[in-house]
Amino acid sequence: MIAMVLRRLAVLPIVLLAIYTLTLALAWAAPGNPLDRPEGRRPPRAVIEAMQKQYNLDSFPRFYVSYLESASGVRWVRDRLAGPVDPGRPVFDLGPSLQYEDRRVNEILADSLPVSMTLGASAILLATFIGVGAGVIGALRPGSWAGGVSLALAMVGISLPSFVTGAVLILIFGVWLGWLPVGGWGTLGQLVLPAVTLSLPFAAYIARLTRMGMIEQLSSDHVRAARAKGLPEHTVVLRHALGNAMLPVVSYLGPATAYAMTGSFVVERVFRVPGLGEHFVNSVLNKDLFLLMGAALTFSVMLVLFNLAVDVLYRWIDPRISDDRA
Repeated sequence: MIAMVLRRLAVLPIVLLAIYTLTLALAWAAPGNPLDRPEGRRPPRAVIEAMQKQYNLDSFPRFYVSYLESASGVRWVRDRLAGPVDPGRPVFDLGPSLQYEDRRVNEILADSLPVSMTLGASAILLATFIGVGAGVIGALRPGSWAGGVSLALAMVGISLPSFVTGAVLILIFGVWLGWLPVGGWGTLGQLVLPAVTLSLPFAAYIARLTRMGMIEQLSSDHVRAARAKGLPEHTVVLRHALGNAMLPVVSYLGPATAYAMTGSFVVERVFRVPGLGEHFVNSVLNKDLFLLMGAALTFSVMLVLFNLAVDVLYRWIDPRISDDRA
C-alpha cells in the first residue's frame, strides 16, 4: 500500500501540469479582457497596457512560465536560495485577483475554501447516511413500501436540480414553518438547508449503488454459507454483505467529495453561502485568470488526493485488492 501511495504522489505533479496547461489554454482562448470591462472602472489604455505587461497578460508563453513558477513554489525556492524572503510571502503564490481589488488569490481561497469544505463535508456525510440506509432497505425489502419509497427518493434526488430543491426547502422550512434560516453563514442552523440540498443528488446515487451492490452480495455464495451456519440476519447483512457492497460507493465518494467541497456554487448562490463556488463562477465570467487557475488547481489537487484516499480505503475494506490492480 505504501508503494502505491508513493507512486500516486510521484505522478501528482505530472497530472497537475497537464491540468494546468489545458485549463490555461482554454481560459486564454476565451474572449474578453479582464482589465477592460464594460461595467465598473475602465483604466486608460496606457494603464491597461502597463498592467498587461506587469502580469504578463500580453503573452501566453510568458504568463504560462511565470505563473507556473509562482504557483508551484519554484520562484519561492529560487528566491530563498538567493537570500532571505518576506516571511509573509506564501510558498505557493497564486497571484493577485484581477476582479477583487487589492486581494490576492491565496487570501480569497483561505477565506472561502474552508466554508465550501465544511458545507461539502457535511453534505457528503449526510448523503452517505441517507444513501446507504435507503439502499440497504431497498435491497432487503425490494417489494415492500419501504423499498418503493427508497427508490422513489433516489429518483427524485437524481432528477431535481439543486436550485429547485433549495427553493422548495426554503419555502417549506424557512418561510412557511420558520424553523430554519434561509441564508447566510456562521451558525449550525444556517448549515442545515444548504447541506441537505447539496446532499440529495449524492444520496440518490449512493442509494442506487448500495442497493445494486447489496442485491448482488445477498445472492452470493459466502452470504448463503453464512446464513446456513445460522448467523443472525443483522450479522449477515452488516459483516458479510455490506462491506463488499460498499466498494462501488467508496469509489464514487472520492470525486463526489471533491466536487461537493469545491463545486457547490449553485447551492452557495441560492443560500448566500460565502464559499469558493461563487468566486470560481465570477472568475470565469470576468476572465480573472489568476483566480480561475487558483481555483482549478485547488480543485484538481483535492480530486487527486481524494481518489488516492479511495484507493487506500479499497484495500482496507477488501485486502484481496493488490497494488498491481491500482
